Amino acid sequence: MISSLIATSCTSPEKEEGKIIDNSDFKPQDKNYTVDVLEAFGRVSAPIISPDGSKVLYGVSYESVEENKSNLDLYVMNTDGSENQRITKTPKSESGAVWIEGGKKIAFMSPVEDKMQVWTMNADGSDRKAVSNVEGGINGFLFSPDEKHVVLIGSVKYTQTAQDIYPDLPLATGRIIDDLMYKHWDEWVTEIPHPLVAEFDGSAISNPVDIMQDEPFEAPMKPFGGIESFAWSPDGTKLIYVSRKKSGMEYALSTNSDLYLYDLTAKTTTNITEGMMGYDTNPVYSSDGKYVAWLSMERDGYESDKNRIFIMDCATGERTDLTSDWDYTVDAISWAPDCKSIYFVAPKGGVVPVFNIDIADKTVKVIAEDVCDFEGIAPMADGGVLALRHSIISPNEIVKIDKEGKLSQLTNVNTEILSALVMPTVEKRMVPTTDGKEMTTWVVYPPNFDPSKKYPALLYCQGGPQSAVSQFFSYRWNLALMAAHGYIVIAPNRRGLPGFGTEWNEQISKDYGGQNMKDYLSAVDDMKKEAYVDADHIGAVGASYGGFSVYWLAGNHEGRFAAFIAHAGIFNTDAQYLETEEMWFANWDLGGPFWEKDNAAAQRSFANSPHRFVDKWDTPILVTHGEYDFRILASQGQMAFNAAKLRGIPAEMLIFPDENHWILKPQNAVLWQRVFFRWLDKWLMPQEEK
Repeated sequence: MISSLIATSCTSPEKEEGKIIDNSDFKPQDKNYTVDVLEAFGRVSAPIISPDGSKVLYGVSYESVEENKSNLDLYVMNTDGSENQRITKTPKSESGAVWIEGGKKIAFMSPVEDKMQVWTMNADGSDRKAVSNVEGGINGFLFSPDEKHVVLIGSVKYTQTAQDIYPDLPLATGRIIDDLMYKHWDEWVTEIPHPLVAEFDGSAISNPVDIMQDEPFEAPMKPFGGIESFAWSPDGTKLIYVSRKKSGMEYALSTNSDLYLYDLTAKTTTNITEGMMGYDTNPVYSSDGKYVAWLSMERDGYESDKNRIFIMDCATGERTDLTSDWDYTVDAISWAPDCKSIYFVAPKGGVVPVFNIDIADKTVKVIAEDVCDFEGIAPMADGGVLALRHSIISPNEIVKIDKEGKLSQLTNVNTEILSALVMPTVEKRMVPTTDGKEMTTWVVYPPNFDPSKKYPALLYCQGGPQSAVSQFFSYRWNLALMAAHGYIVIAPNRRGLPGFGTEWNEQISKDYGGQNMKDYLSAVDDMKKEAYVDADHIGAVGASYGGFSVYWLAGNHEGRFAAFIAHAGIFNTDAQYLETEEMWFANWDLGGPFWEKDNAAAQRSFANSPHRFVDKWDTPILVTHGEYDFRILASQGQMAFNAAKLRGIPAEMLIFPDENHWILKPQNAVLWQRVFFRWLDKWLMPQEEK
């Protein structure tokens, strides 16, 4: 049962109250890179170029540990970085901002009585007013090119409550469940997102219509789908949206999403990727309306399949795989202004460069490559590209890549802070593996590294399991922060990571506890040869699949490690198969259920469950987990902690009752870091340095 939750009237601006969060004047107390510094960084959002190409709109969010929340404000600058001005300074975030009215105004989301709505203001931040009033609020919006319509991400009721069935029990809290996908990521699924197409007259959004009325399907897809799941045709008469039109068990077993084209005039919907069986996502029209491009995976049930760039000729319906001869997976795409090529970013060789692919001959060119990752690309009319750039030792800033590939930094949100610090250094190291290959490994050295001294080391185990170990910058698993604390950090691109071809990426599936674990041990053994590594004080840390890795290594490390930290990791694979929500992942990666005794792949996976090696555990371990984690339940961490204590092994557990697979609240993030380093220092740091 689903029901609409839509209101149609507009609202006037509410009086904004609360404390403004702004760390722009933060000064480090000394030259040390600390948790306080990490939390003080401004978090820069992707650049949005104005319609005339002269201005750039972007956001910067800051976190307040004291207030235990974050806030995002907006900035505008010229495309050369000059005349950089802050246009909002409020206690409530302005998110999802875009240019409208040819650049005269800006539309954005902000709360009205704690519900997100669409607002508009002049390009200088004045004349701010709310223009939508959707009951229950929205989670995103996208105006049509002619700005006569807007698609809003609203919510509709998905399941019956106990009160729907038994209205005489108004205080009953039980949930009546009769199918799978009753929970997802960090919530019990009681509502699902639906696209609402509404009219816009320049001052008010009105008459929203649910174009999936009475369909029990998500659009966009949970848990991470957003406005990138929608694309308007240049004439504003058609809207493409992404949906996996499945529910219950069928949804839990499949990744087969499709692109649906809704015709505003005819009120008809057409599946334009019918027969394409994997994820189809991120549709983008060329500005001339001739093509639609999108990202597409081939196989149903494999969420880490190669992401290909497909285009469709809108006149003929012909579909073309542009990356059929390119052996890497793509993260994001954007059309060039001349509609002859597509810019994209993709992991390759341990970094994430900017590429361009010609739609006529499929030629791929590197536009920009450095010891960094790029994201949030925005092509410019002059042949240049704006993008976000980050590395292991520096958070995002907006950069311009000119048509010759020259890089210039446009924003300096965190430059002053970084210039006051003595930062770690990063080195690329090629490590030989047990099967005769070479593995790209990032090694992060402490500030003022002295090779004549000995340092404790940390093996970083990546999650995903197929997430790149590139030049990523994390506000939790921050490799530079670990190094600044006195550790040499070893971050291998072990088997099962993108950026090294399809074979390397896919090897991990159905081989948990196999070659990728040998790769980890190879990296540790290779680094132990260095005189500056204290071989008696090496730890292993990781989250999600990285947490699985830590638990597995705890029973198979043969004395290599002196301490472990596992966050949100799989400890008991048998239990995980029946506890997780996205069954397609468990079926693909593990090979199937544990009760299929004749399924060799599945039996090999479950035989390698970390809990089967607890009898060999002999090393101190810290377990952390969030109780809102429905991907890997907190019971996995509790089992691991209990096992360690029952075995007489030094162990500690940090449980967050209000966090999911990640640790997001500022004070919880600081607590996590403090406990993290307290544990490592206790077991790994030489006594005289504690």
